[in-house]
Amino acid sequence: MSGQSSTPVLQLVNVRKSFGDELVLRDVSLTVPEHSVTVLIGASGSGKSTLLRCVNQLERVDDGLVLFDGEDICDPRVDHDDVRTRIGIVFQAFNLFPHMTVLDNITLALRKVHGVARDEAEQQARDLLDRFSLGDKASQYPDRLSGGQQQRVAIVRALAVKPRLMLFDEVTSALDPVLVNEVLSVVRDLRAEGMTMVIATHEMGFATQVADEVCFLRGGEILERGTPDQVIHAPQEPDTQEFLRRVHEAGRL
Repeated sequence: MSGQSSTPVLQLVNVRKSFGDELVLRDVSLTVPEHSVTVLIGASGSGKSTLLRCVNQLERVDDGLVLFDGEDICDPRVDHDDVRTRIGIVFQAFNLFPHMTVLDNITLALRKVHGVARDEAEQQARDLLDRFSLGDKASQYPDRLSGGQQQRVAIVRALAVKPRLMLFDEVTSALDPVLVNEVLSVVRDLRAEGMTMVIATHEMGFATQVADEVCFLRGGEILERGTPDQVIHAPQEPDTQEFLRRVHEAGRL
């Protein structure tokens, strides 16, 4: 895509992370160019979620570098709250505030963190809600929405602060299959607009549609990486082949 920066938006270099005696990320290296989509696949416990949490500085790495626009954001002198305002993350649990309306959920960070005036924040939020077919839900509380609608609101909330990078952690795993596509369509739209993203998912058909690079994780390592055609449709590693066989049997391929 034209205008792409020569500096990757995100680069991980030999990242290691342990919880107690358990090594959950083993020398993970990853490069995510601007306007690209990297998809992480692998069984539960393979390290996908931990990798995303390390990128967003919700977990501190034990060793290695996490470079965001060339800056080592693992440096303790870095303002990690500022980093998190530029990296949006959406989890499989919607994490909406149940006592706040949809509009207040979306505008909270804009007003309290970014100092945007209420009227301006609410207009930005309404524009995003309209864009994702949620304009009539602004005054609703989360428990009045379907799971798919709640997840789309969570995505809108992350987008409202105009992040440089978006992270998605199994955003469809808690949804009824009927609702999955309405969430995935939002991510497809973001890809078409050039949003830089890292996505952990079990939806292999979706990964094939949106990924520039697919990384298969096993035991905290990237065992195989390449285009969707290479990794999902013609995997070379036996462990990748076995994982995809089980995904196919579960009807997710």
